[in-house]
Amino acid sequence: MFEVITQTQPLDYQSLEILKEAYLKLGRHKDVLNTARRIASAYVQLGQLSSAILEYECILQAYPGDPAVKAALAEIEQRATNFPTPPVASESEMLPSAVVSGNGKIQGAKEASAQIDDGREAMHKLFVDGRHISDGDFELCWPKPNAERVPGQIVEPFIQILAQRQLLPVESSLKAICERTRLAYMLIEKYDVDVELARNFPRDVCQRWCILPFDRMSKSLLVATSNPFNRHAAREIEKATKYHLLWYVAAPQELIRTIRKIFR
Repeated sequence: MFEVITQTQPLDYQSLEILKEAYLKLGRHKDVLNTARRIASAYVQLGQLSSAILEYECILQAYPGDPAVKAALAEIEQRATNFPTPPVASESEMLPSAVVSGNGKIQGAKEASAQIDDGREAMHKLFVDGRHISDGDFELCWPKPNAERVPGQIVEPFIQILAQRQLLPVESSLKAICERTRLAYMLIEKYDVDVELARNFPRDVCQRWCILPFDRMSKSLLVATSNPFNRHAAREIEKATKYHLLWYVAAPQELIRTIRKIFR
């Protein structure tokens, strides 16, 4: 499955990391090397040169004489001062764990004590400024957050409400979100979800924000969501784990059905 994800989304270094670890456990060392090179290349294309250098240096530790890696490192050193960064979602908007630090603080962002940062601003910019829906439709469909209330049932995500009101198909919403965030899309109902792992996380958090920790790989926790801008949800999940979070986008209906089965 991760081979398919990384074929369609070659810059998804999170999935590439998981794929590399899987190859390592299977003893497929040639695939480990090739995947490590793909990871480093993805970092370069995303402008994350320090991460690319670190990945290449790890390859050299195992294969000291690799000429392609040495050439890539030399090229990075020459271009480091003026390497053009591609247009991606700003770090102030995106939820992935690179934005949220280990202690739950958002770098460069002010903590809003009176307002829940549930991704409303970023989603408004994506869907309204992107002319997918009107401002009035957005206000009508956006679920009002309440972090203190235990819902008792799963709160339907914004893009599911849009689809129910026939304002925008779920597929169109997911496409827009994935293109904006560059996160991988996960078919949760086709995945062998770690049920016991999921049950270790607070039921009310998973239900309130419709998010699902569905697996663990090495020191990373895989989490599925339909709103990858919800920093409040990220902080609540981080409080319950010591692992690094890797976020994936999933269809709301699949999330709802899976969460319902796990926490029934």
